[in-house]
Amino acid sequence: MKNNFLQSVKGYIPILEWLPKYQKTDLQGDLSAGLTVGIMLIPQGMAYAMLAGLEPIHGLYAVTVPLILYAIFGTSRQLAVGPVAMVSLLTAAGIATLNATSPEQYLLYALSLAFLVGLIQFGMGLFKLGFVVNFLSHPVISGFTSAAAIIIGLSQIKHLFRINLPNSEHIQEMIVAIFQNIGDIHWITFGIGVVGIIIIKYGKKIHKSFPAPLVAVIVGIALVTGFDLTSQGVKIVGDVPSGLPSLSSPSFDFATWKTLLPIALTISLVGFAESFAVAKTIQAKHKNYRLNANQELTALGLANFGAAFFQGYPVTGGFSRTAVNNDAGAKTTLSSIFSAILIVLTLLFFTGLFYNLPSAILAAVVLVAVSGLIDFKEPVHLWHKDKADFAMLVATFVITLTLGIETGIISGMVLSLLVIIYRASRPHIAQLGRVPGTNTFRNITRFKNLEVRDDLLMVRIDGPIYFANVEFIKDKLDLWISEKGKKVKMLVFNMESVSNIDSTGAHELNEWINTWRKSGMDISMTSIKGPVRDVLNRWALLESVGTDHIFLDDNTALSAFDHAITEETLEKYSSYATQTNTK
Repeated sequence: MKNNFLQSVKGYIPILEWLPKYQKTDLQGDLSAGLTVGIMLIPQGMAYAMLAGLEPIHGLYAVTVPLILYAIFGTSRQLAVGPVAMVSLLTAAGIATLNATSPEQYLLYALSLAFLVGLIQFGMGLFKLGFVVNFLSHPVISGFTSAAAIIIGLSQIKHLFRINLPNSEHIQEMIVAIFQNIGDIHWITFGIGVVGIIIIKYGKKIHKSFPAPLVAVIVGIALVTGFDLTSQGVKIVGDVPSGLPSLSSPSFDFATWKTLLPIALTISLVGFAESFAVAKTIQAKHKNYRLNANQELTALGLANFGAAFFQGYPVTGGFSRTAVNNDAGAKTTLSSIFSAILIVLTLLFFTGLFYNLPSAILAAVVLVAVSGLIDFKEPVHLWHKDKADFAMLVATFVITLTLGIETGIISGMVLSLLVIIYRASRPHIAQLGRVPGTNTFRNITRFKNLEVRDDLLMVRIDGPIYFANVEFIKDKLDLWISEKGKKVKMLVFNMESVSNIDSTGAHELNEWINTWRKSGMDISMTSIKGPVRDVLNRWALLESVGTDHIFLDDNTALSAFDHAITEETLEKYSSYATQTNTK
C-alpha cells in the first residue's frame, strides 16, 4: 500500500523518481548544460519580452520560478522551458485587443494571460486531455509556424532599422508600412543589427557550445559604450531593474478573461504542441525515461502559474534551447535549476551591465531564432506525397499571414477537423475476389486475374459504420449491385476492418438487410470483431442476419453459398423429376 502511494506521488512529482538515483557522473553534464542555456537565456529572454511588448526584465523573470517548477514536475529531462518567439508574438497579439493605457496595465494583462494559460494547461493535464493537441495536425502546425515566423521577423524590422512601424500581425499592413518608412532607416542601428545577426548566425561554426547570443550582446554594448552611439540616435535598453521578481497578481476580472480566453487557448495548444514535439524528439535519443503527455501539461501549467505570480509572461518548451541543452550534456532537469540560478545571480548583481545594450541586438536574436522556424521542405514534400495536406498547410499559412495569428491557428484546427470528418465519411470499401487456387480474397481493383462471380458480391468496409458515412457506403454498394444486375444472389459483408457501429449505422444496416432480402438477395457476414459483434447483438442484427449466415471467414461463407446453390438445384431437379414421373 505504501509503495503504491509513493509510486503515485512520483507520477505527479517526477523529480522524486530520478533525484534519489542521481549519479555524480551526471553532474558535470547538467552543470555545463545549465550554464550554457542560462547564458543563452539572458539575451533571448530580454529579446522575447520586447517582442511580447514588455520591458526586457520580464523576460528574465520568466526564466526563474517557471524553470524550477518545470524541473520538479516535468517528465522530460532535457526540455528547456521559458519564453519563445511564437508565444511572445501571440502574447502581444492577444493583449493588443485590450488597448492597455499604461505599461503597468499591459503587464497586468500579460500576468493574467499567463495565469489563464496555466489554468487551461493544468486543467487539461488533470482531466487527461493531452490528446486534444492531436487536432493540430502537422501540416497545420508547419503552415502556422512558418507564417508566424515571417510575421515575427517583420515585427523586428522597426528595431533593426529604427523606423516607426505600427503594431500589426497582418503581413499586408506591415509590408506597406515598411515601404512607406524605408527612407528613414537609421544606418548605424542597422549596422549594429547586421553585426549581431552575423555573430549569432555563424558563431556556432566556431564551436557548438559557443555562446553566440551573449557575444553579440557584449559586442553591441561595447560598440555603444566605446563610440557613444546613444548620442547618435542608437536606441538602448536603458535601466534594467536589479533584484528578484516580487510577488505579482493577475487580474481576476471576468471581462478581461473573456477577451484573453481565445488567445490563451491558442497559446496553450500551440505551446504544448511545440513543447511536446521537441520533448519527444530528444527523449527518443535517450530512451532511459518515459514522457507523459498529461503530466507535461500539468508541469507547463504550473510553470505558467509561476510566471503569473512572479512578474513573467506565458512560457513553454523551446526548440533551440532544448537542442542546446541536450547537446551540452544535460542528463536531468537539474540543468534547468542551474540555469535558473544563473539568471537569479544576473538579476541580483549584473543587470547594470545591460544598460547600453542596443535594441537592434535583441532584434537580431529574435530574427536568427525565427529564421529556423520557416519550413521550406515540408510544403514541397507534401506536394509530392499528399495534396490534401499540402492544401491544408498552404491555407493555414495564407490565413495566418493575412488575417492574423489567432485566426490562422483556429482556421487550421477547423480545417484539420473538416479533413478528418471528410475522410471518415468516405471510408475505403473494397470489392473482393478469390486468388485462383487459394482460399485468399483480395481487392479486385488492386490485384489482377481474381475469381469474381456474377451471382456473388463480396465487400470489405475499412472503417466504422456510423452516421457520417452510411449514405456513402449505401451508394457504393447500390452502384456495385446495379452493375451486376439481377444476377447477384448473395452479398457477403467482410467485417474484419469494421471497428465500430453506432446506432445510426445499426439502424441503416438493418434496413439494408430487409430491403435486399425482399428483392431476393441474401446477406452473410464474416470476420466480425468482438466489440462489433456486441453492438450487432445489442441491436438484434445478428438475429436479423441469422446465425447460419455468420461465418468466421470469407471462404467458409463462399462454401456455404455454393452448398446452398447445390441444395437448391437438387431440390428443383427432384421437384421436376417427381412432376415428370407423375405425368
